[in-house]
Amino acid sequence: MVLSRVVVIARNVFLEVIRDRILYLIGLFALLIVAASLLLPPISAGAEDKILLDLGLAAIHLLSIIIAVFVGTGLINREIEKRTVLVLLAKPVDPAEFIVGKHFGLSAVLGVMVAALGLIFVLVLAINGVGFSLGNLVLTLVLMALEAMLITAVAMVFGVFTSSLLATLLTFAVYLMGHLTQDLVGFGQLSQSPGLQRLTQLLYLVLPDLERLNLRNAAVYGPELMPDPLHLGSDVGYALLYMALLLTVATLIFSRREF
Repeated sequence: MVLSRVVVIARNVFLEVIRDRILYLIGLFALLIVAASLLLPPISAGAEDKILLDLGLAAIHLLSIIIAVFVGTGLINREIEKRTVLVLLAKPVDPAEFIVGKHFGLSAVLGVMVAALGLIFVLVLAINGVGFSLGNLVLTLVLMALEAMLITAVAMVFGVFTSSLLATLLTFAVYLMGHLTQDLVGFGQLSQSPGLQRLTQLLYLVLPDLERLNLRNAAVYGPELMPDPLHLGSDVGYALLYMALLLTVATLIFSRREF
């Protein structure tokens, strides 16, 4: 019964978001990547293959993060503002089921979107004769989708207790800081201040280390930059554990809210 209720919530989120805006983003990406493949050769000085790979992966990453942030922050907040959450919780739906179902639904959307964009990208690369490693590209896209799912969990944590605007800003801040945590630790080690070192270490422990899920350079510049399977497994485990902790926090906050 618990699983069936989670699946129903996830399915409703999936269908709502897919109908709402995803198809337009997929069409926009297709137009942009085709236009880039046509415009790059005259101006890229022979480096059009690398530029097209880098541009396509960056575009897929950006679109997935935009959906994760803007839709993720509204998944719970919109239900609270419209008071429809009262109807849902009046039924035998546990707050944990509600939060997990919402997250699974948007995660499924992100997975489908990244897969569709990746397929379009591979077709454009093949048509233009661009050399690439399919295995590395697929692995990069999988971790890219996983990062977007993690950001969705961040967005939901903020969305359960703040306004949509503030939750969006905070989620973007976590996303940006998450890609700088390793640099912050390095900066703290270079400094002579013990206080600054402790602060950067604390930020590294609290914020998600999103660079662990970034394989775009490996997909563009060569398999020698790809981490070994053990390292990849630990990065995936890290992301899943962090995601589970965020959903637990979101559930605890949501269950203590008064509507």
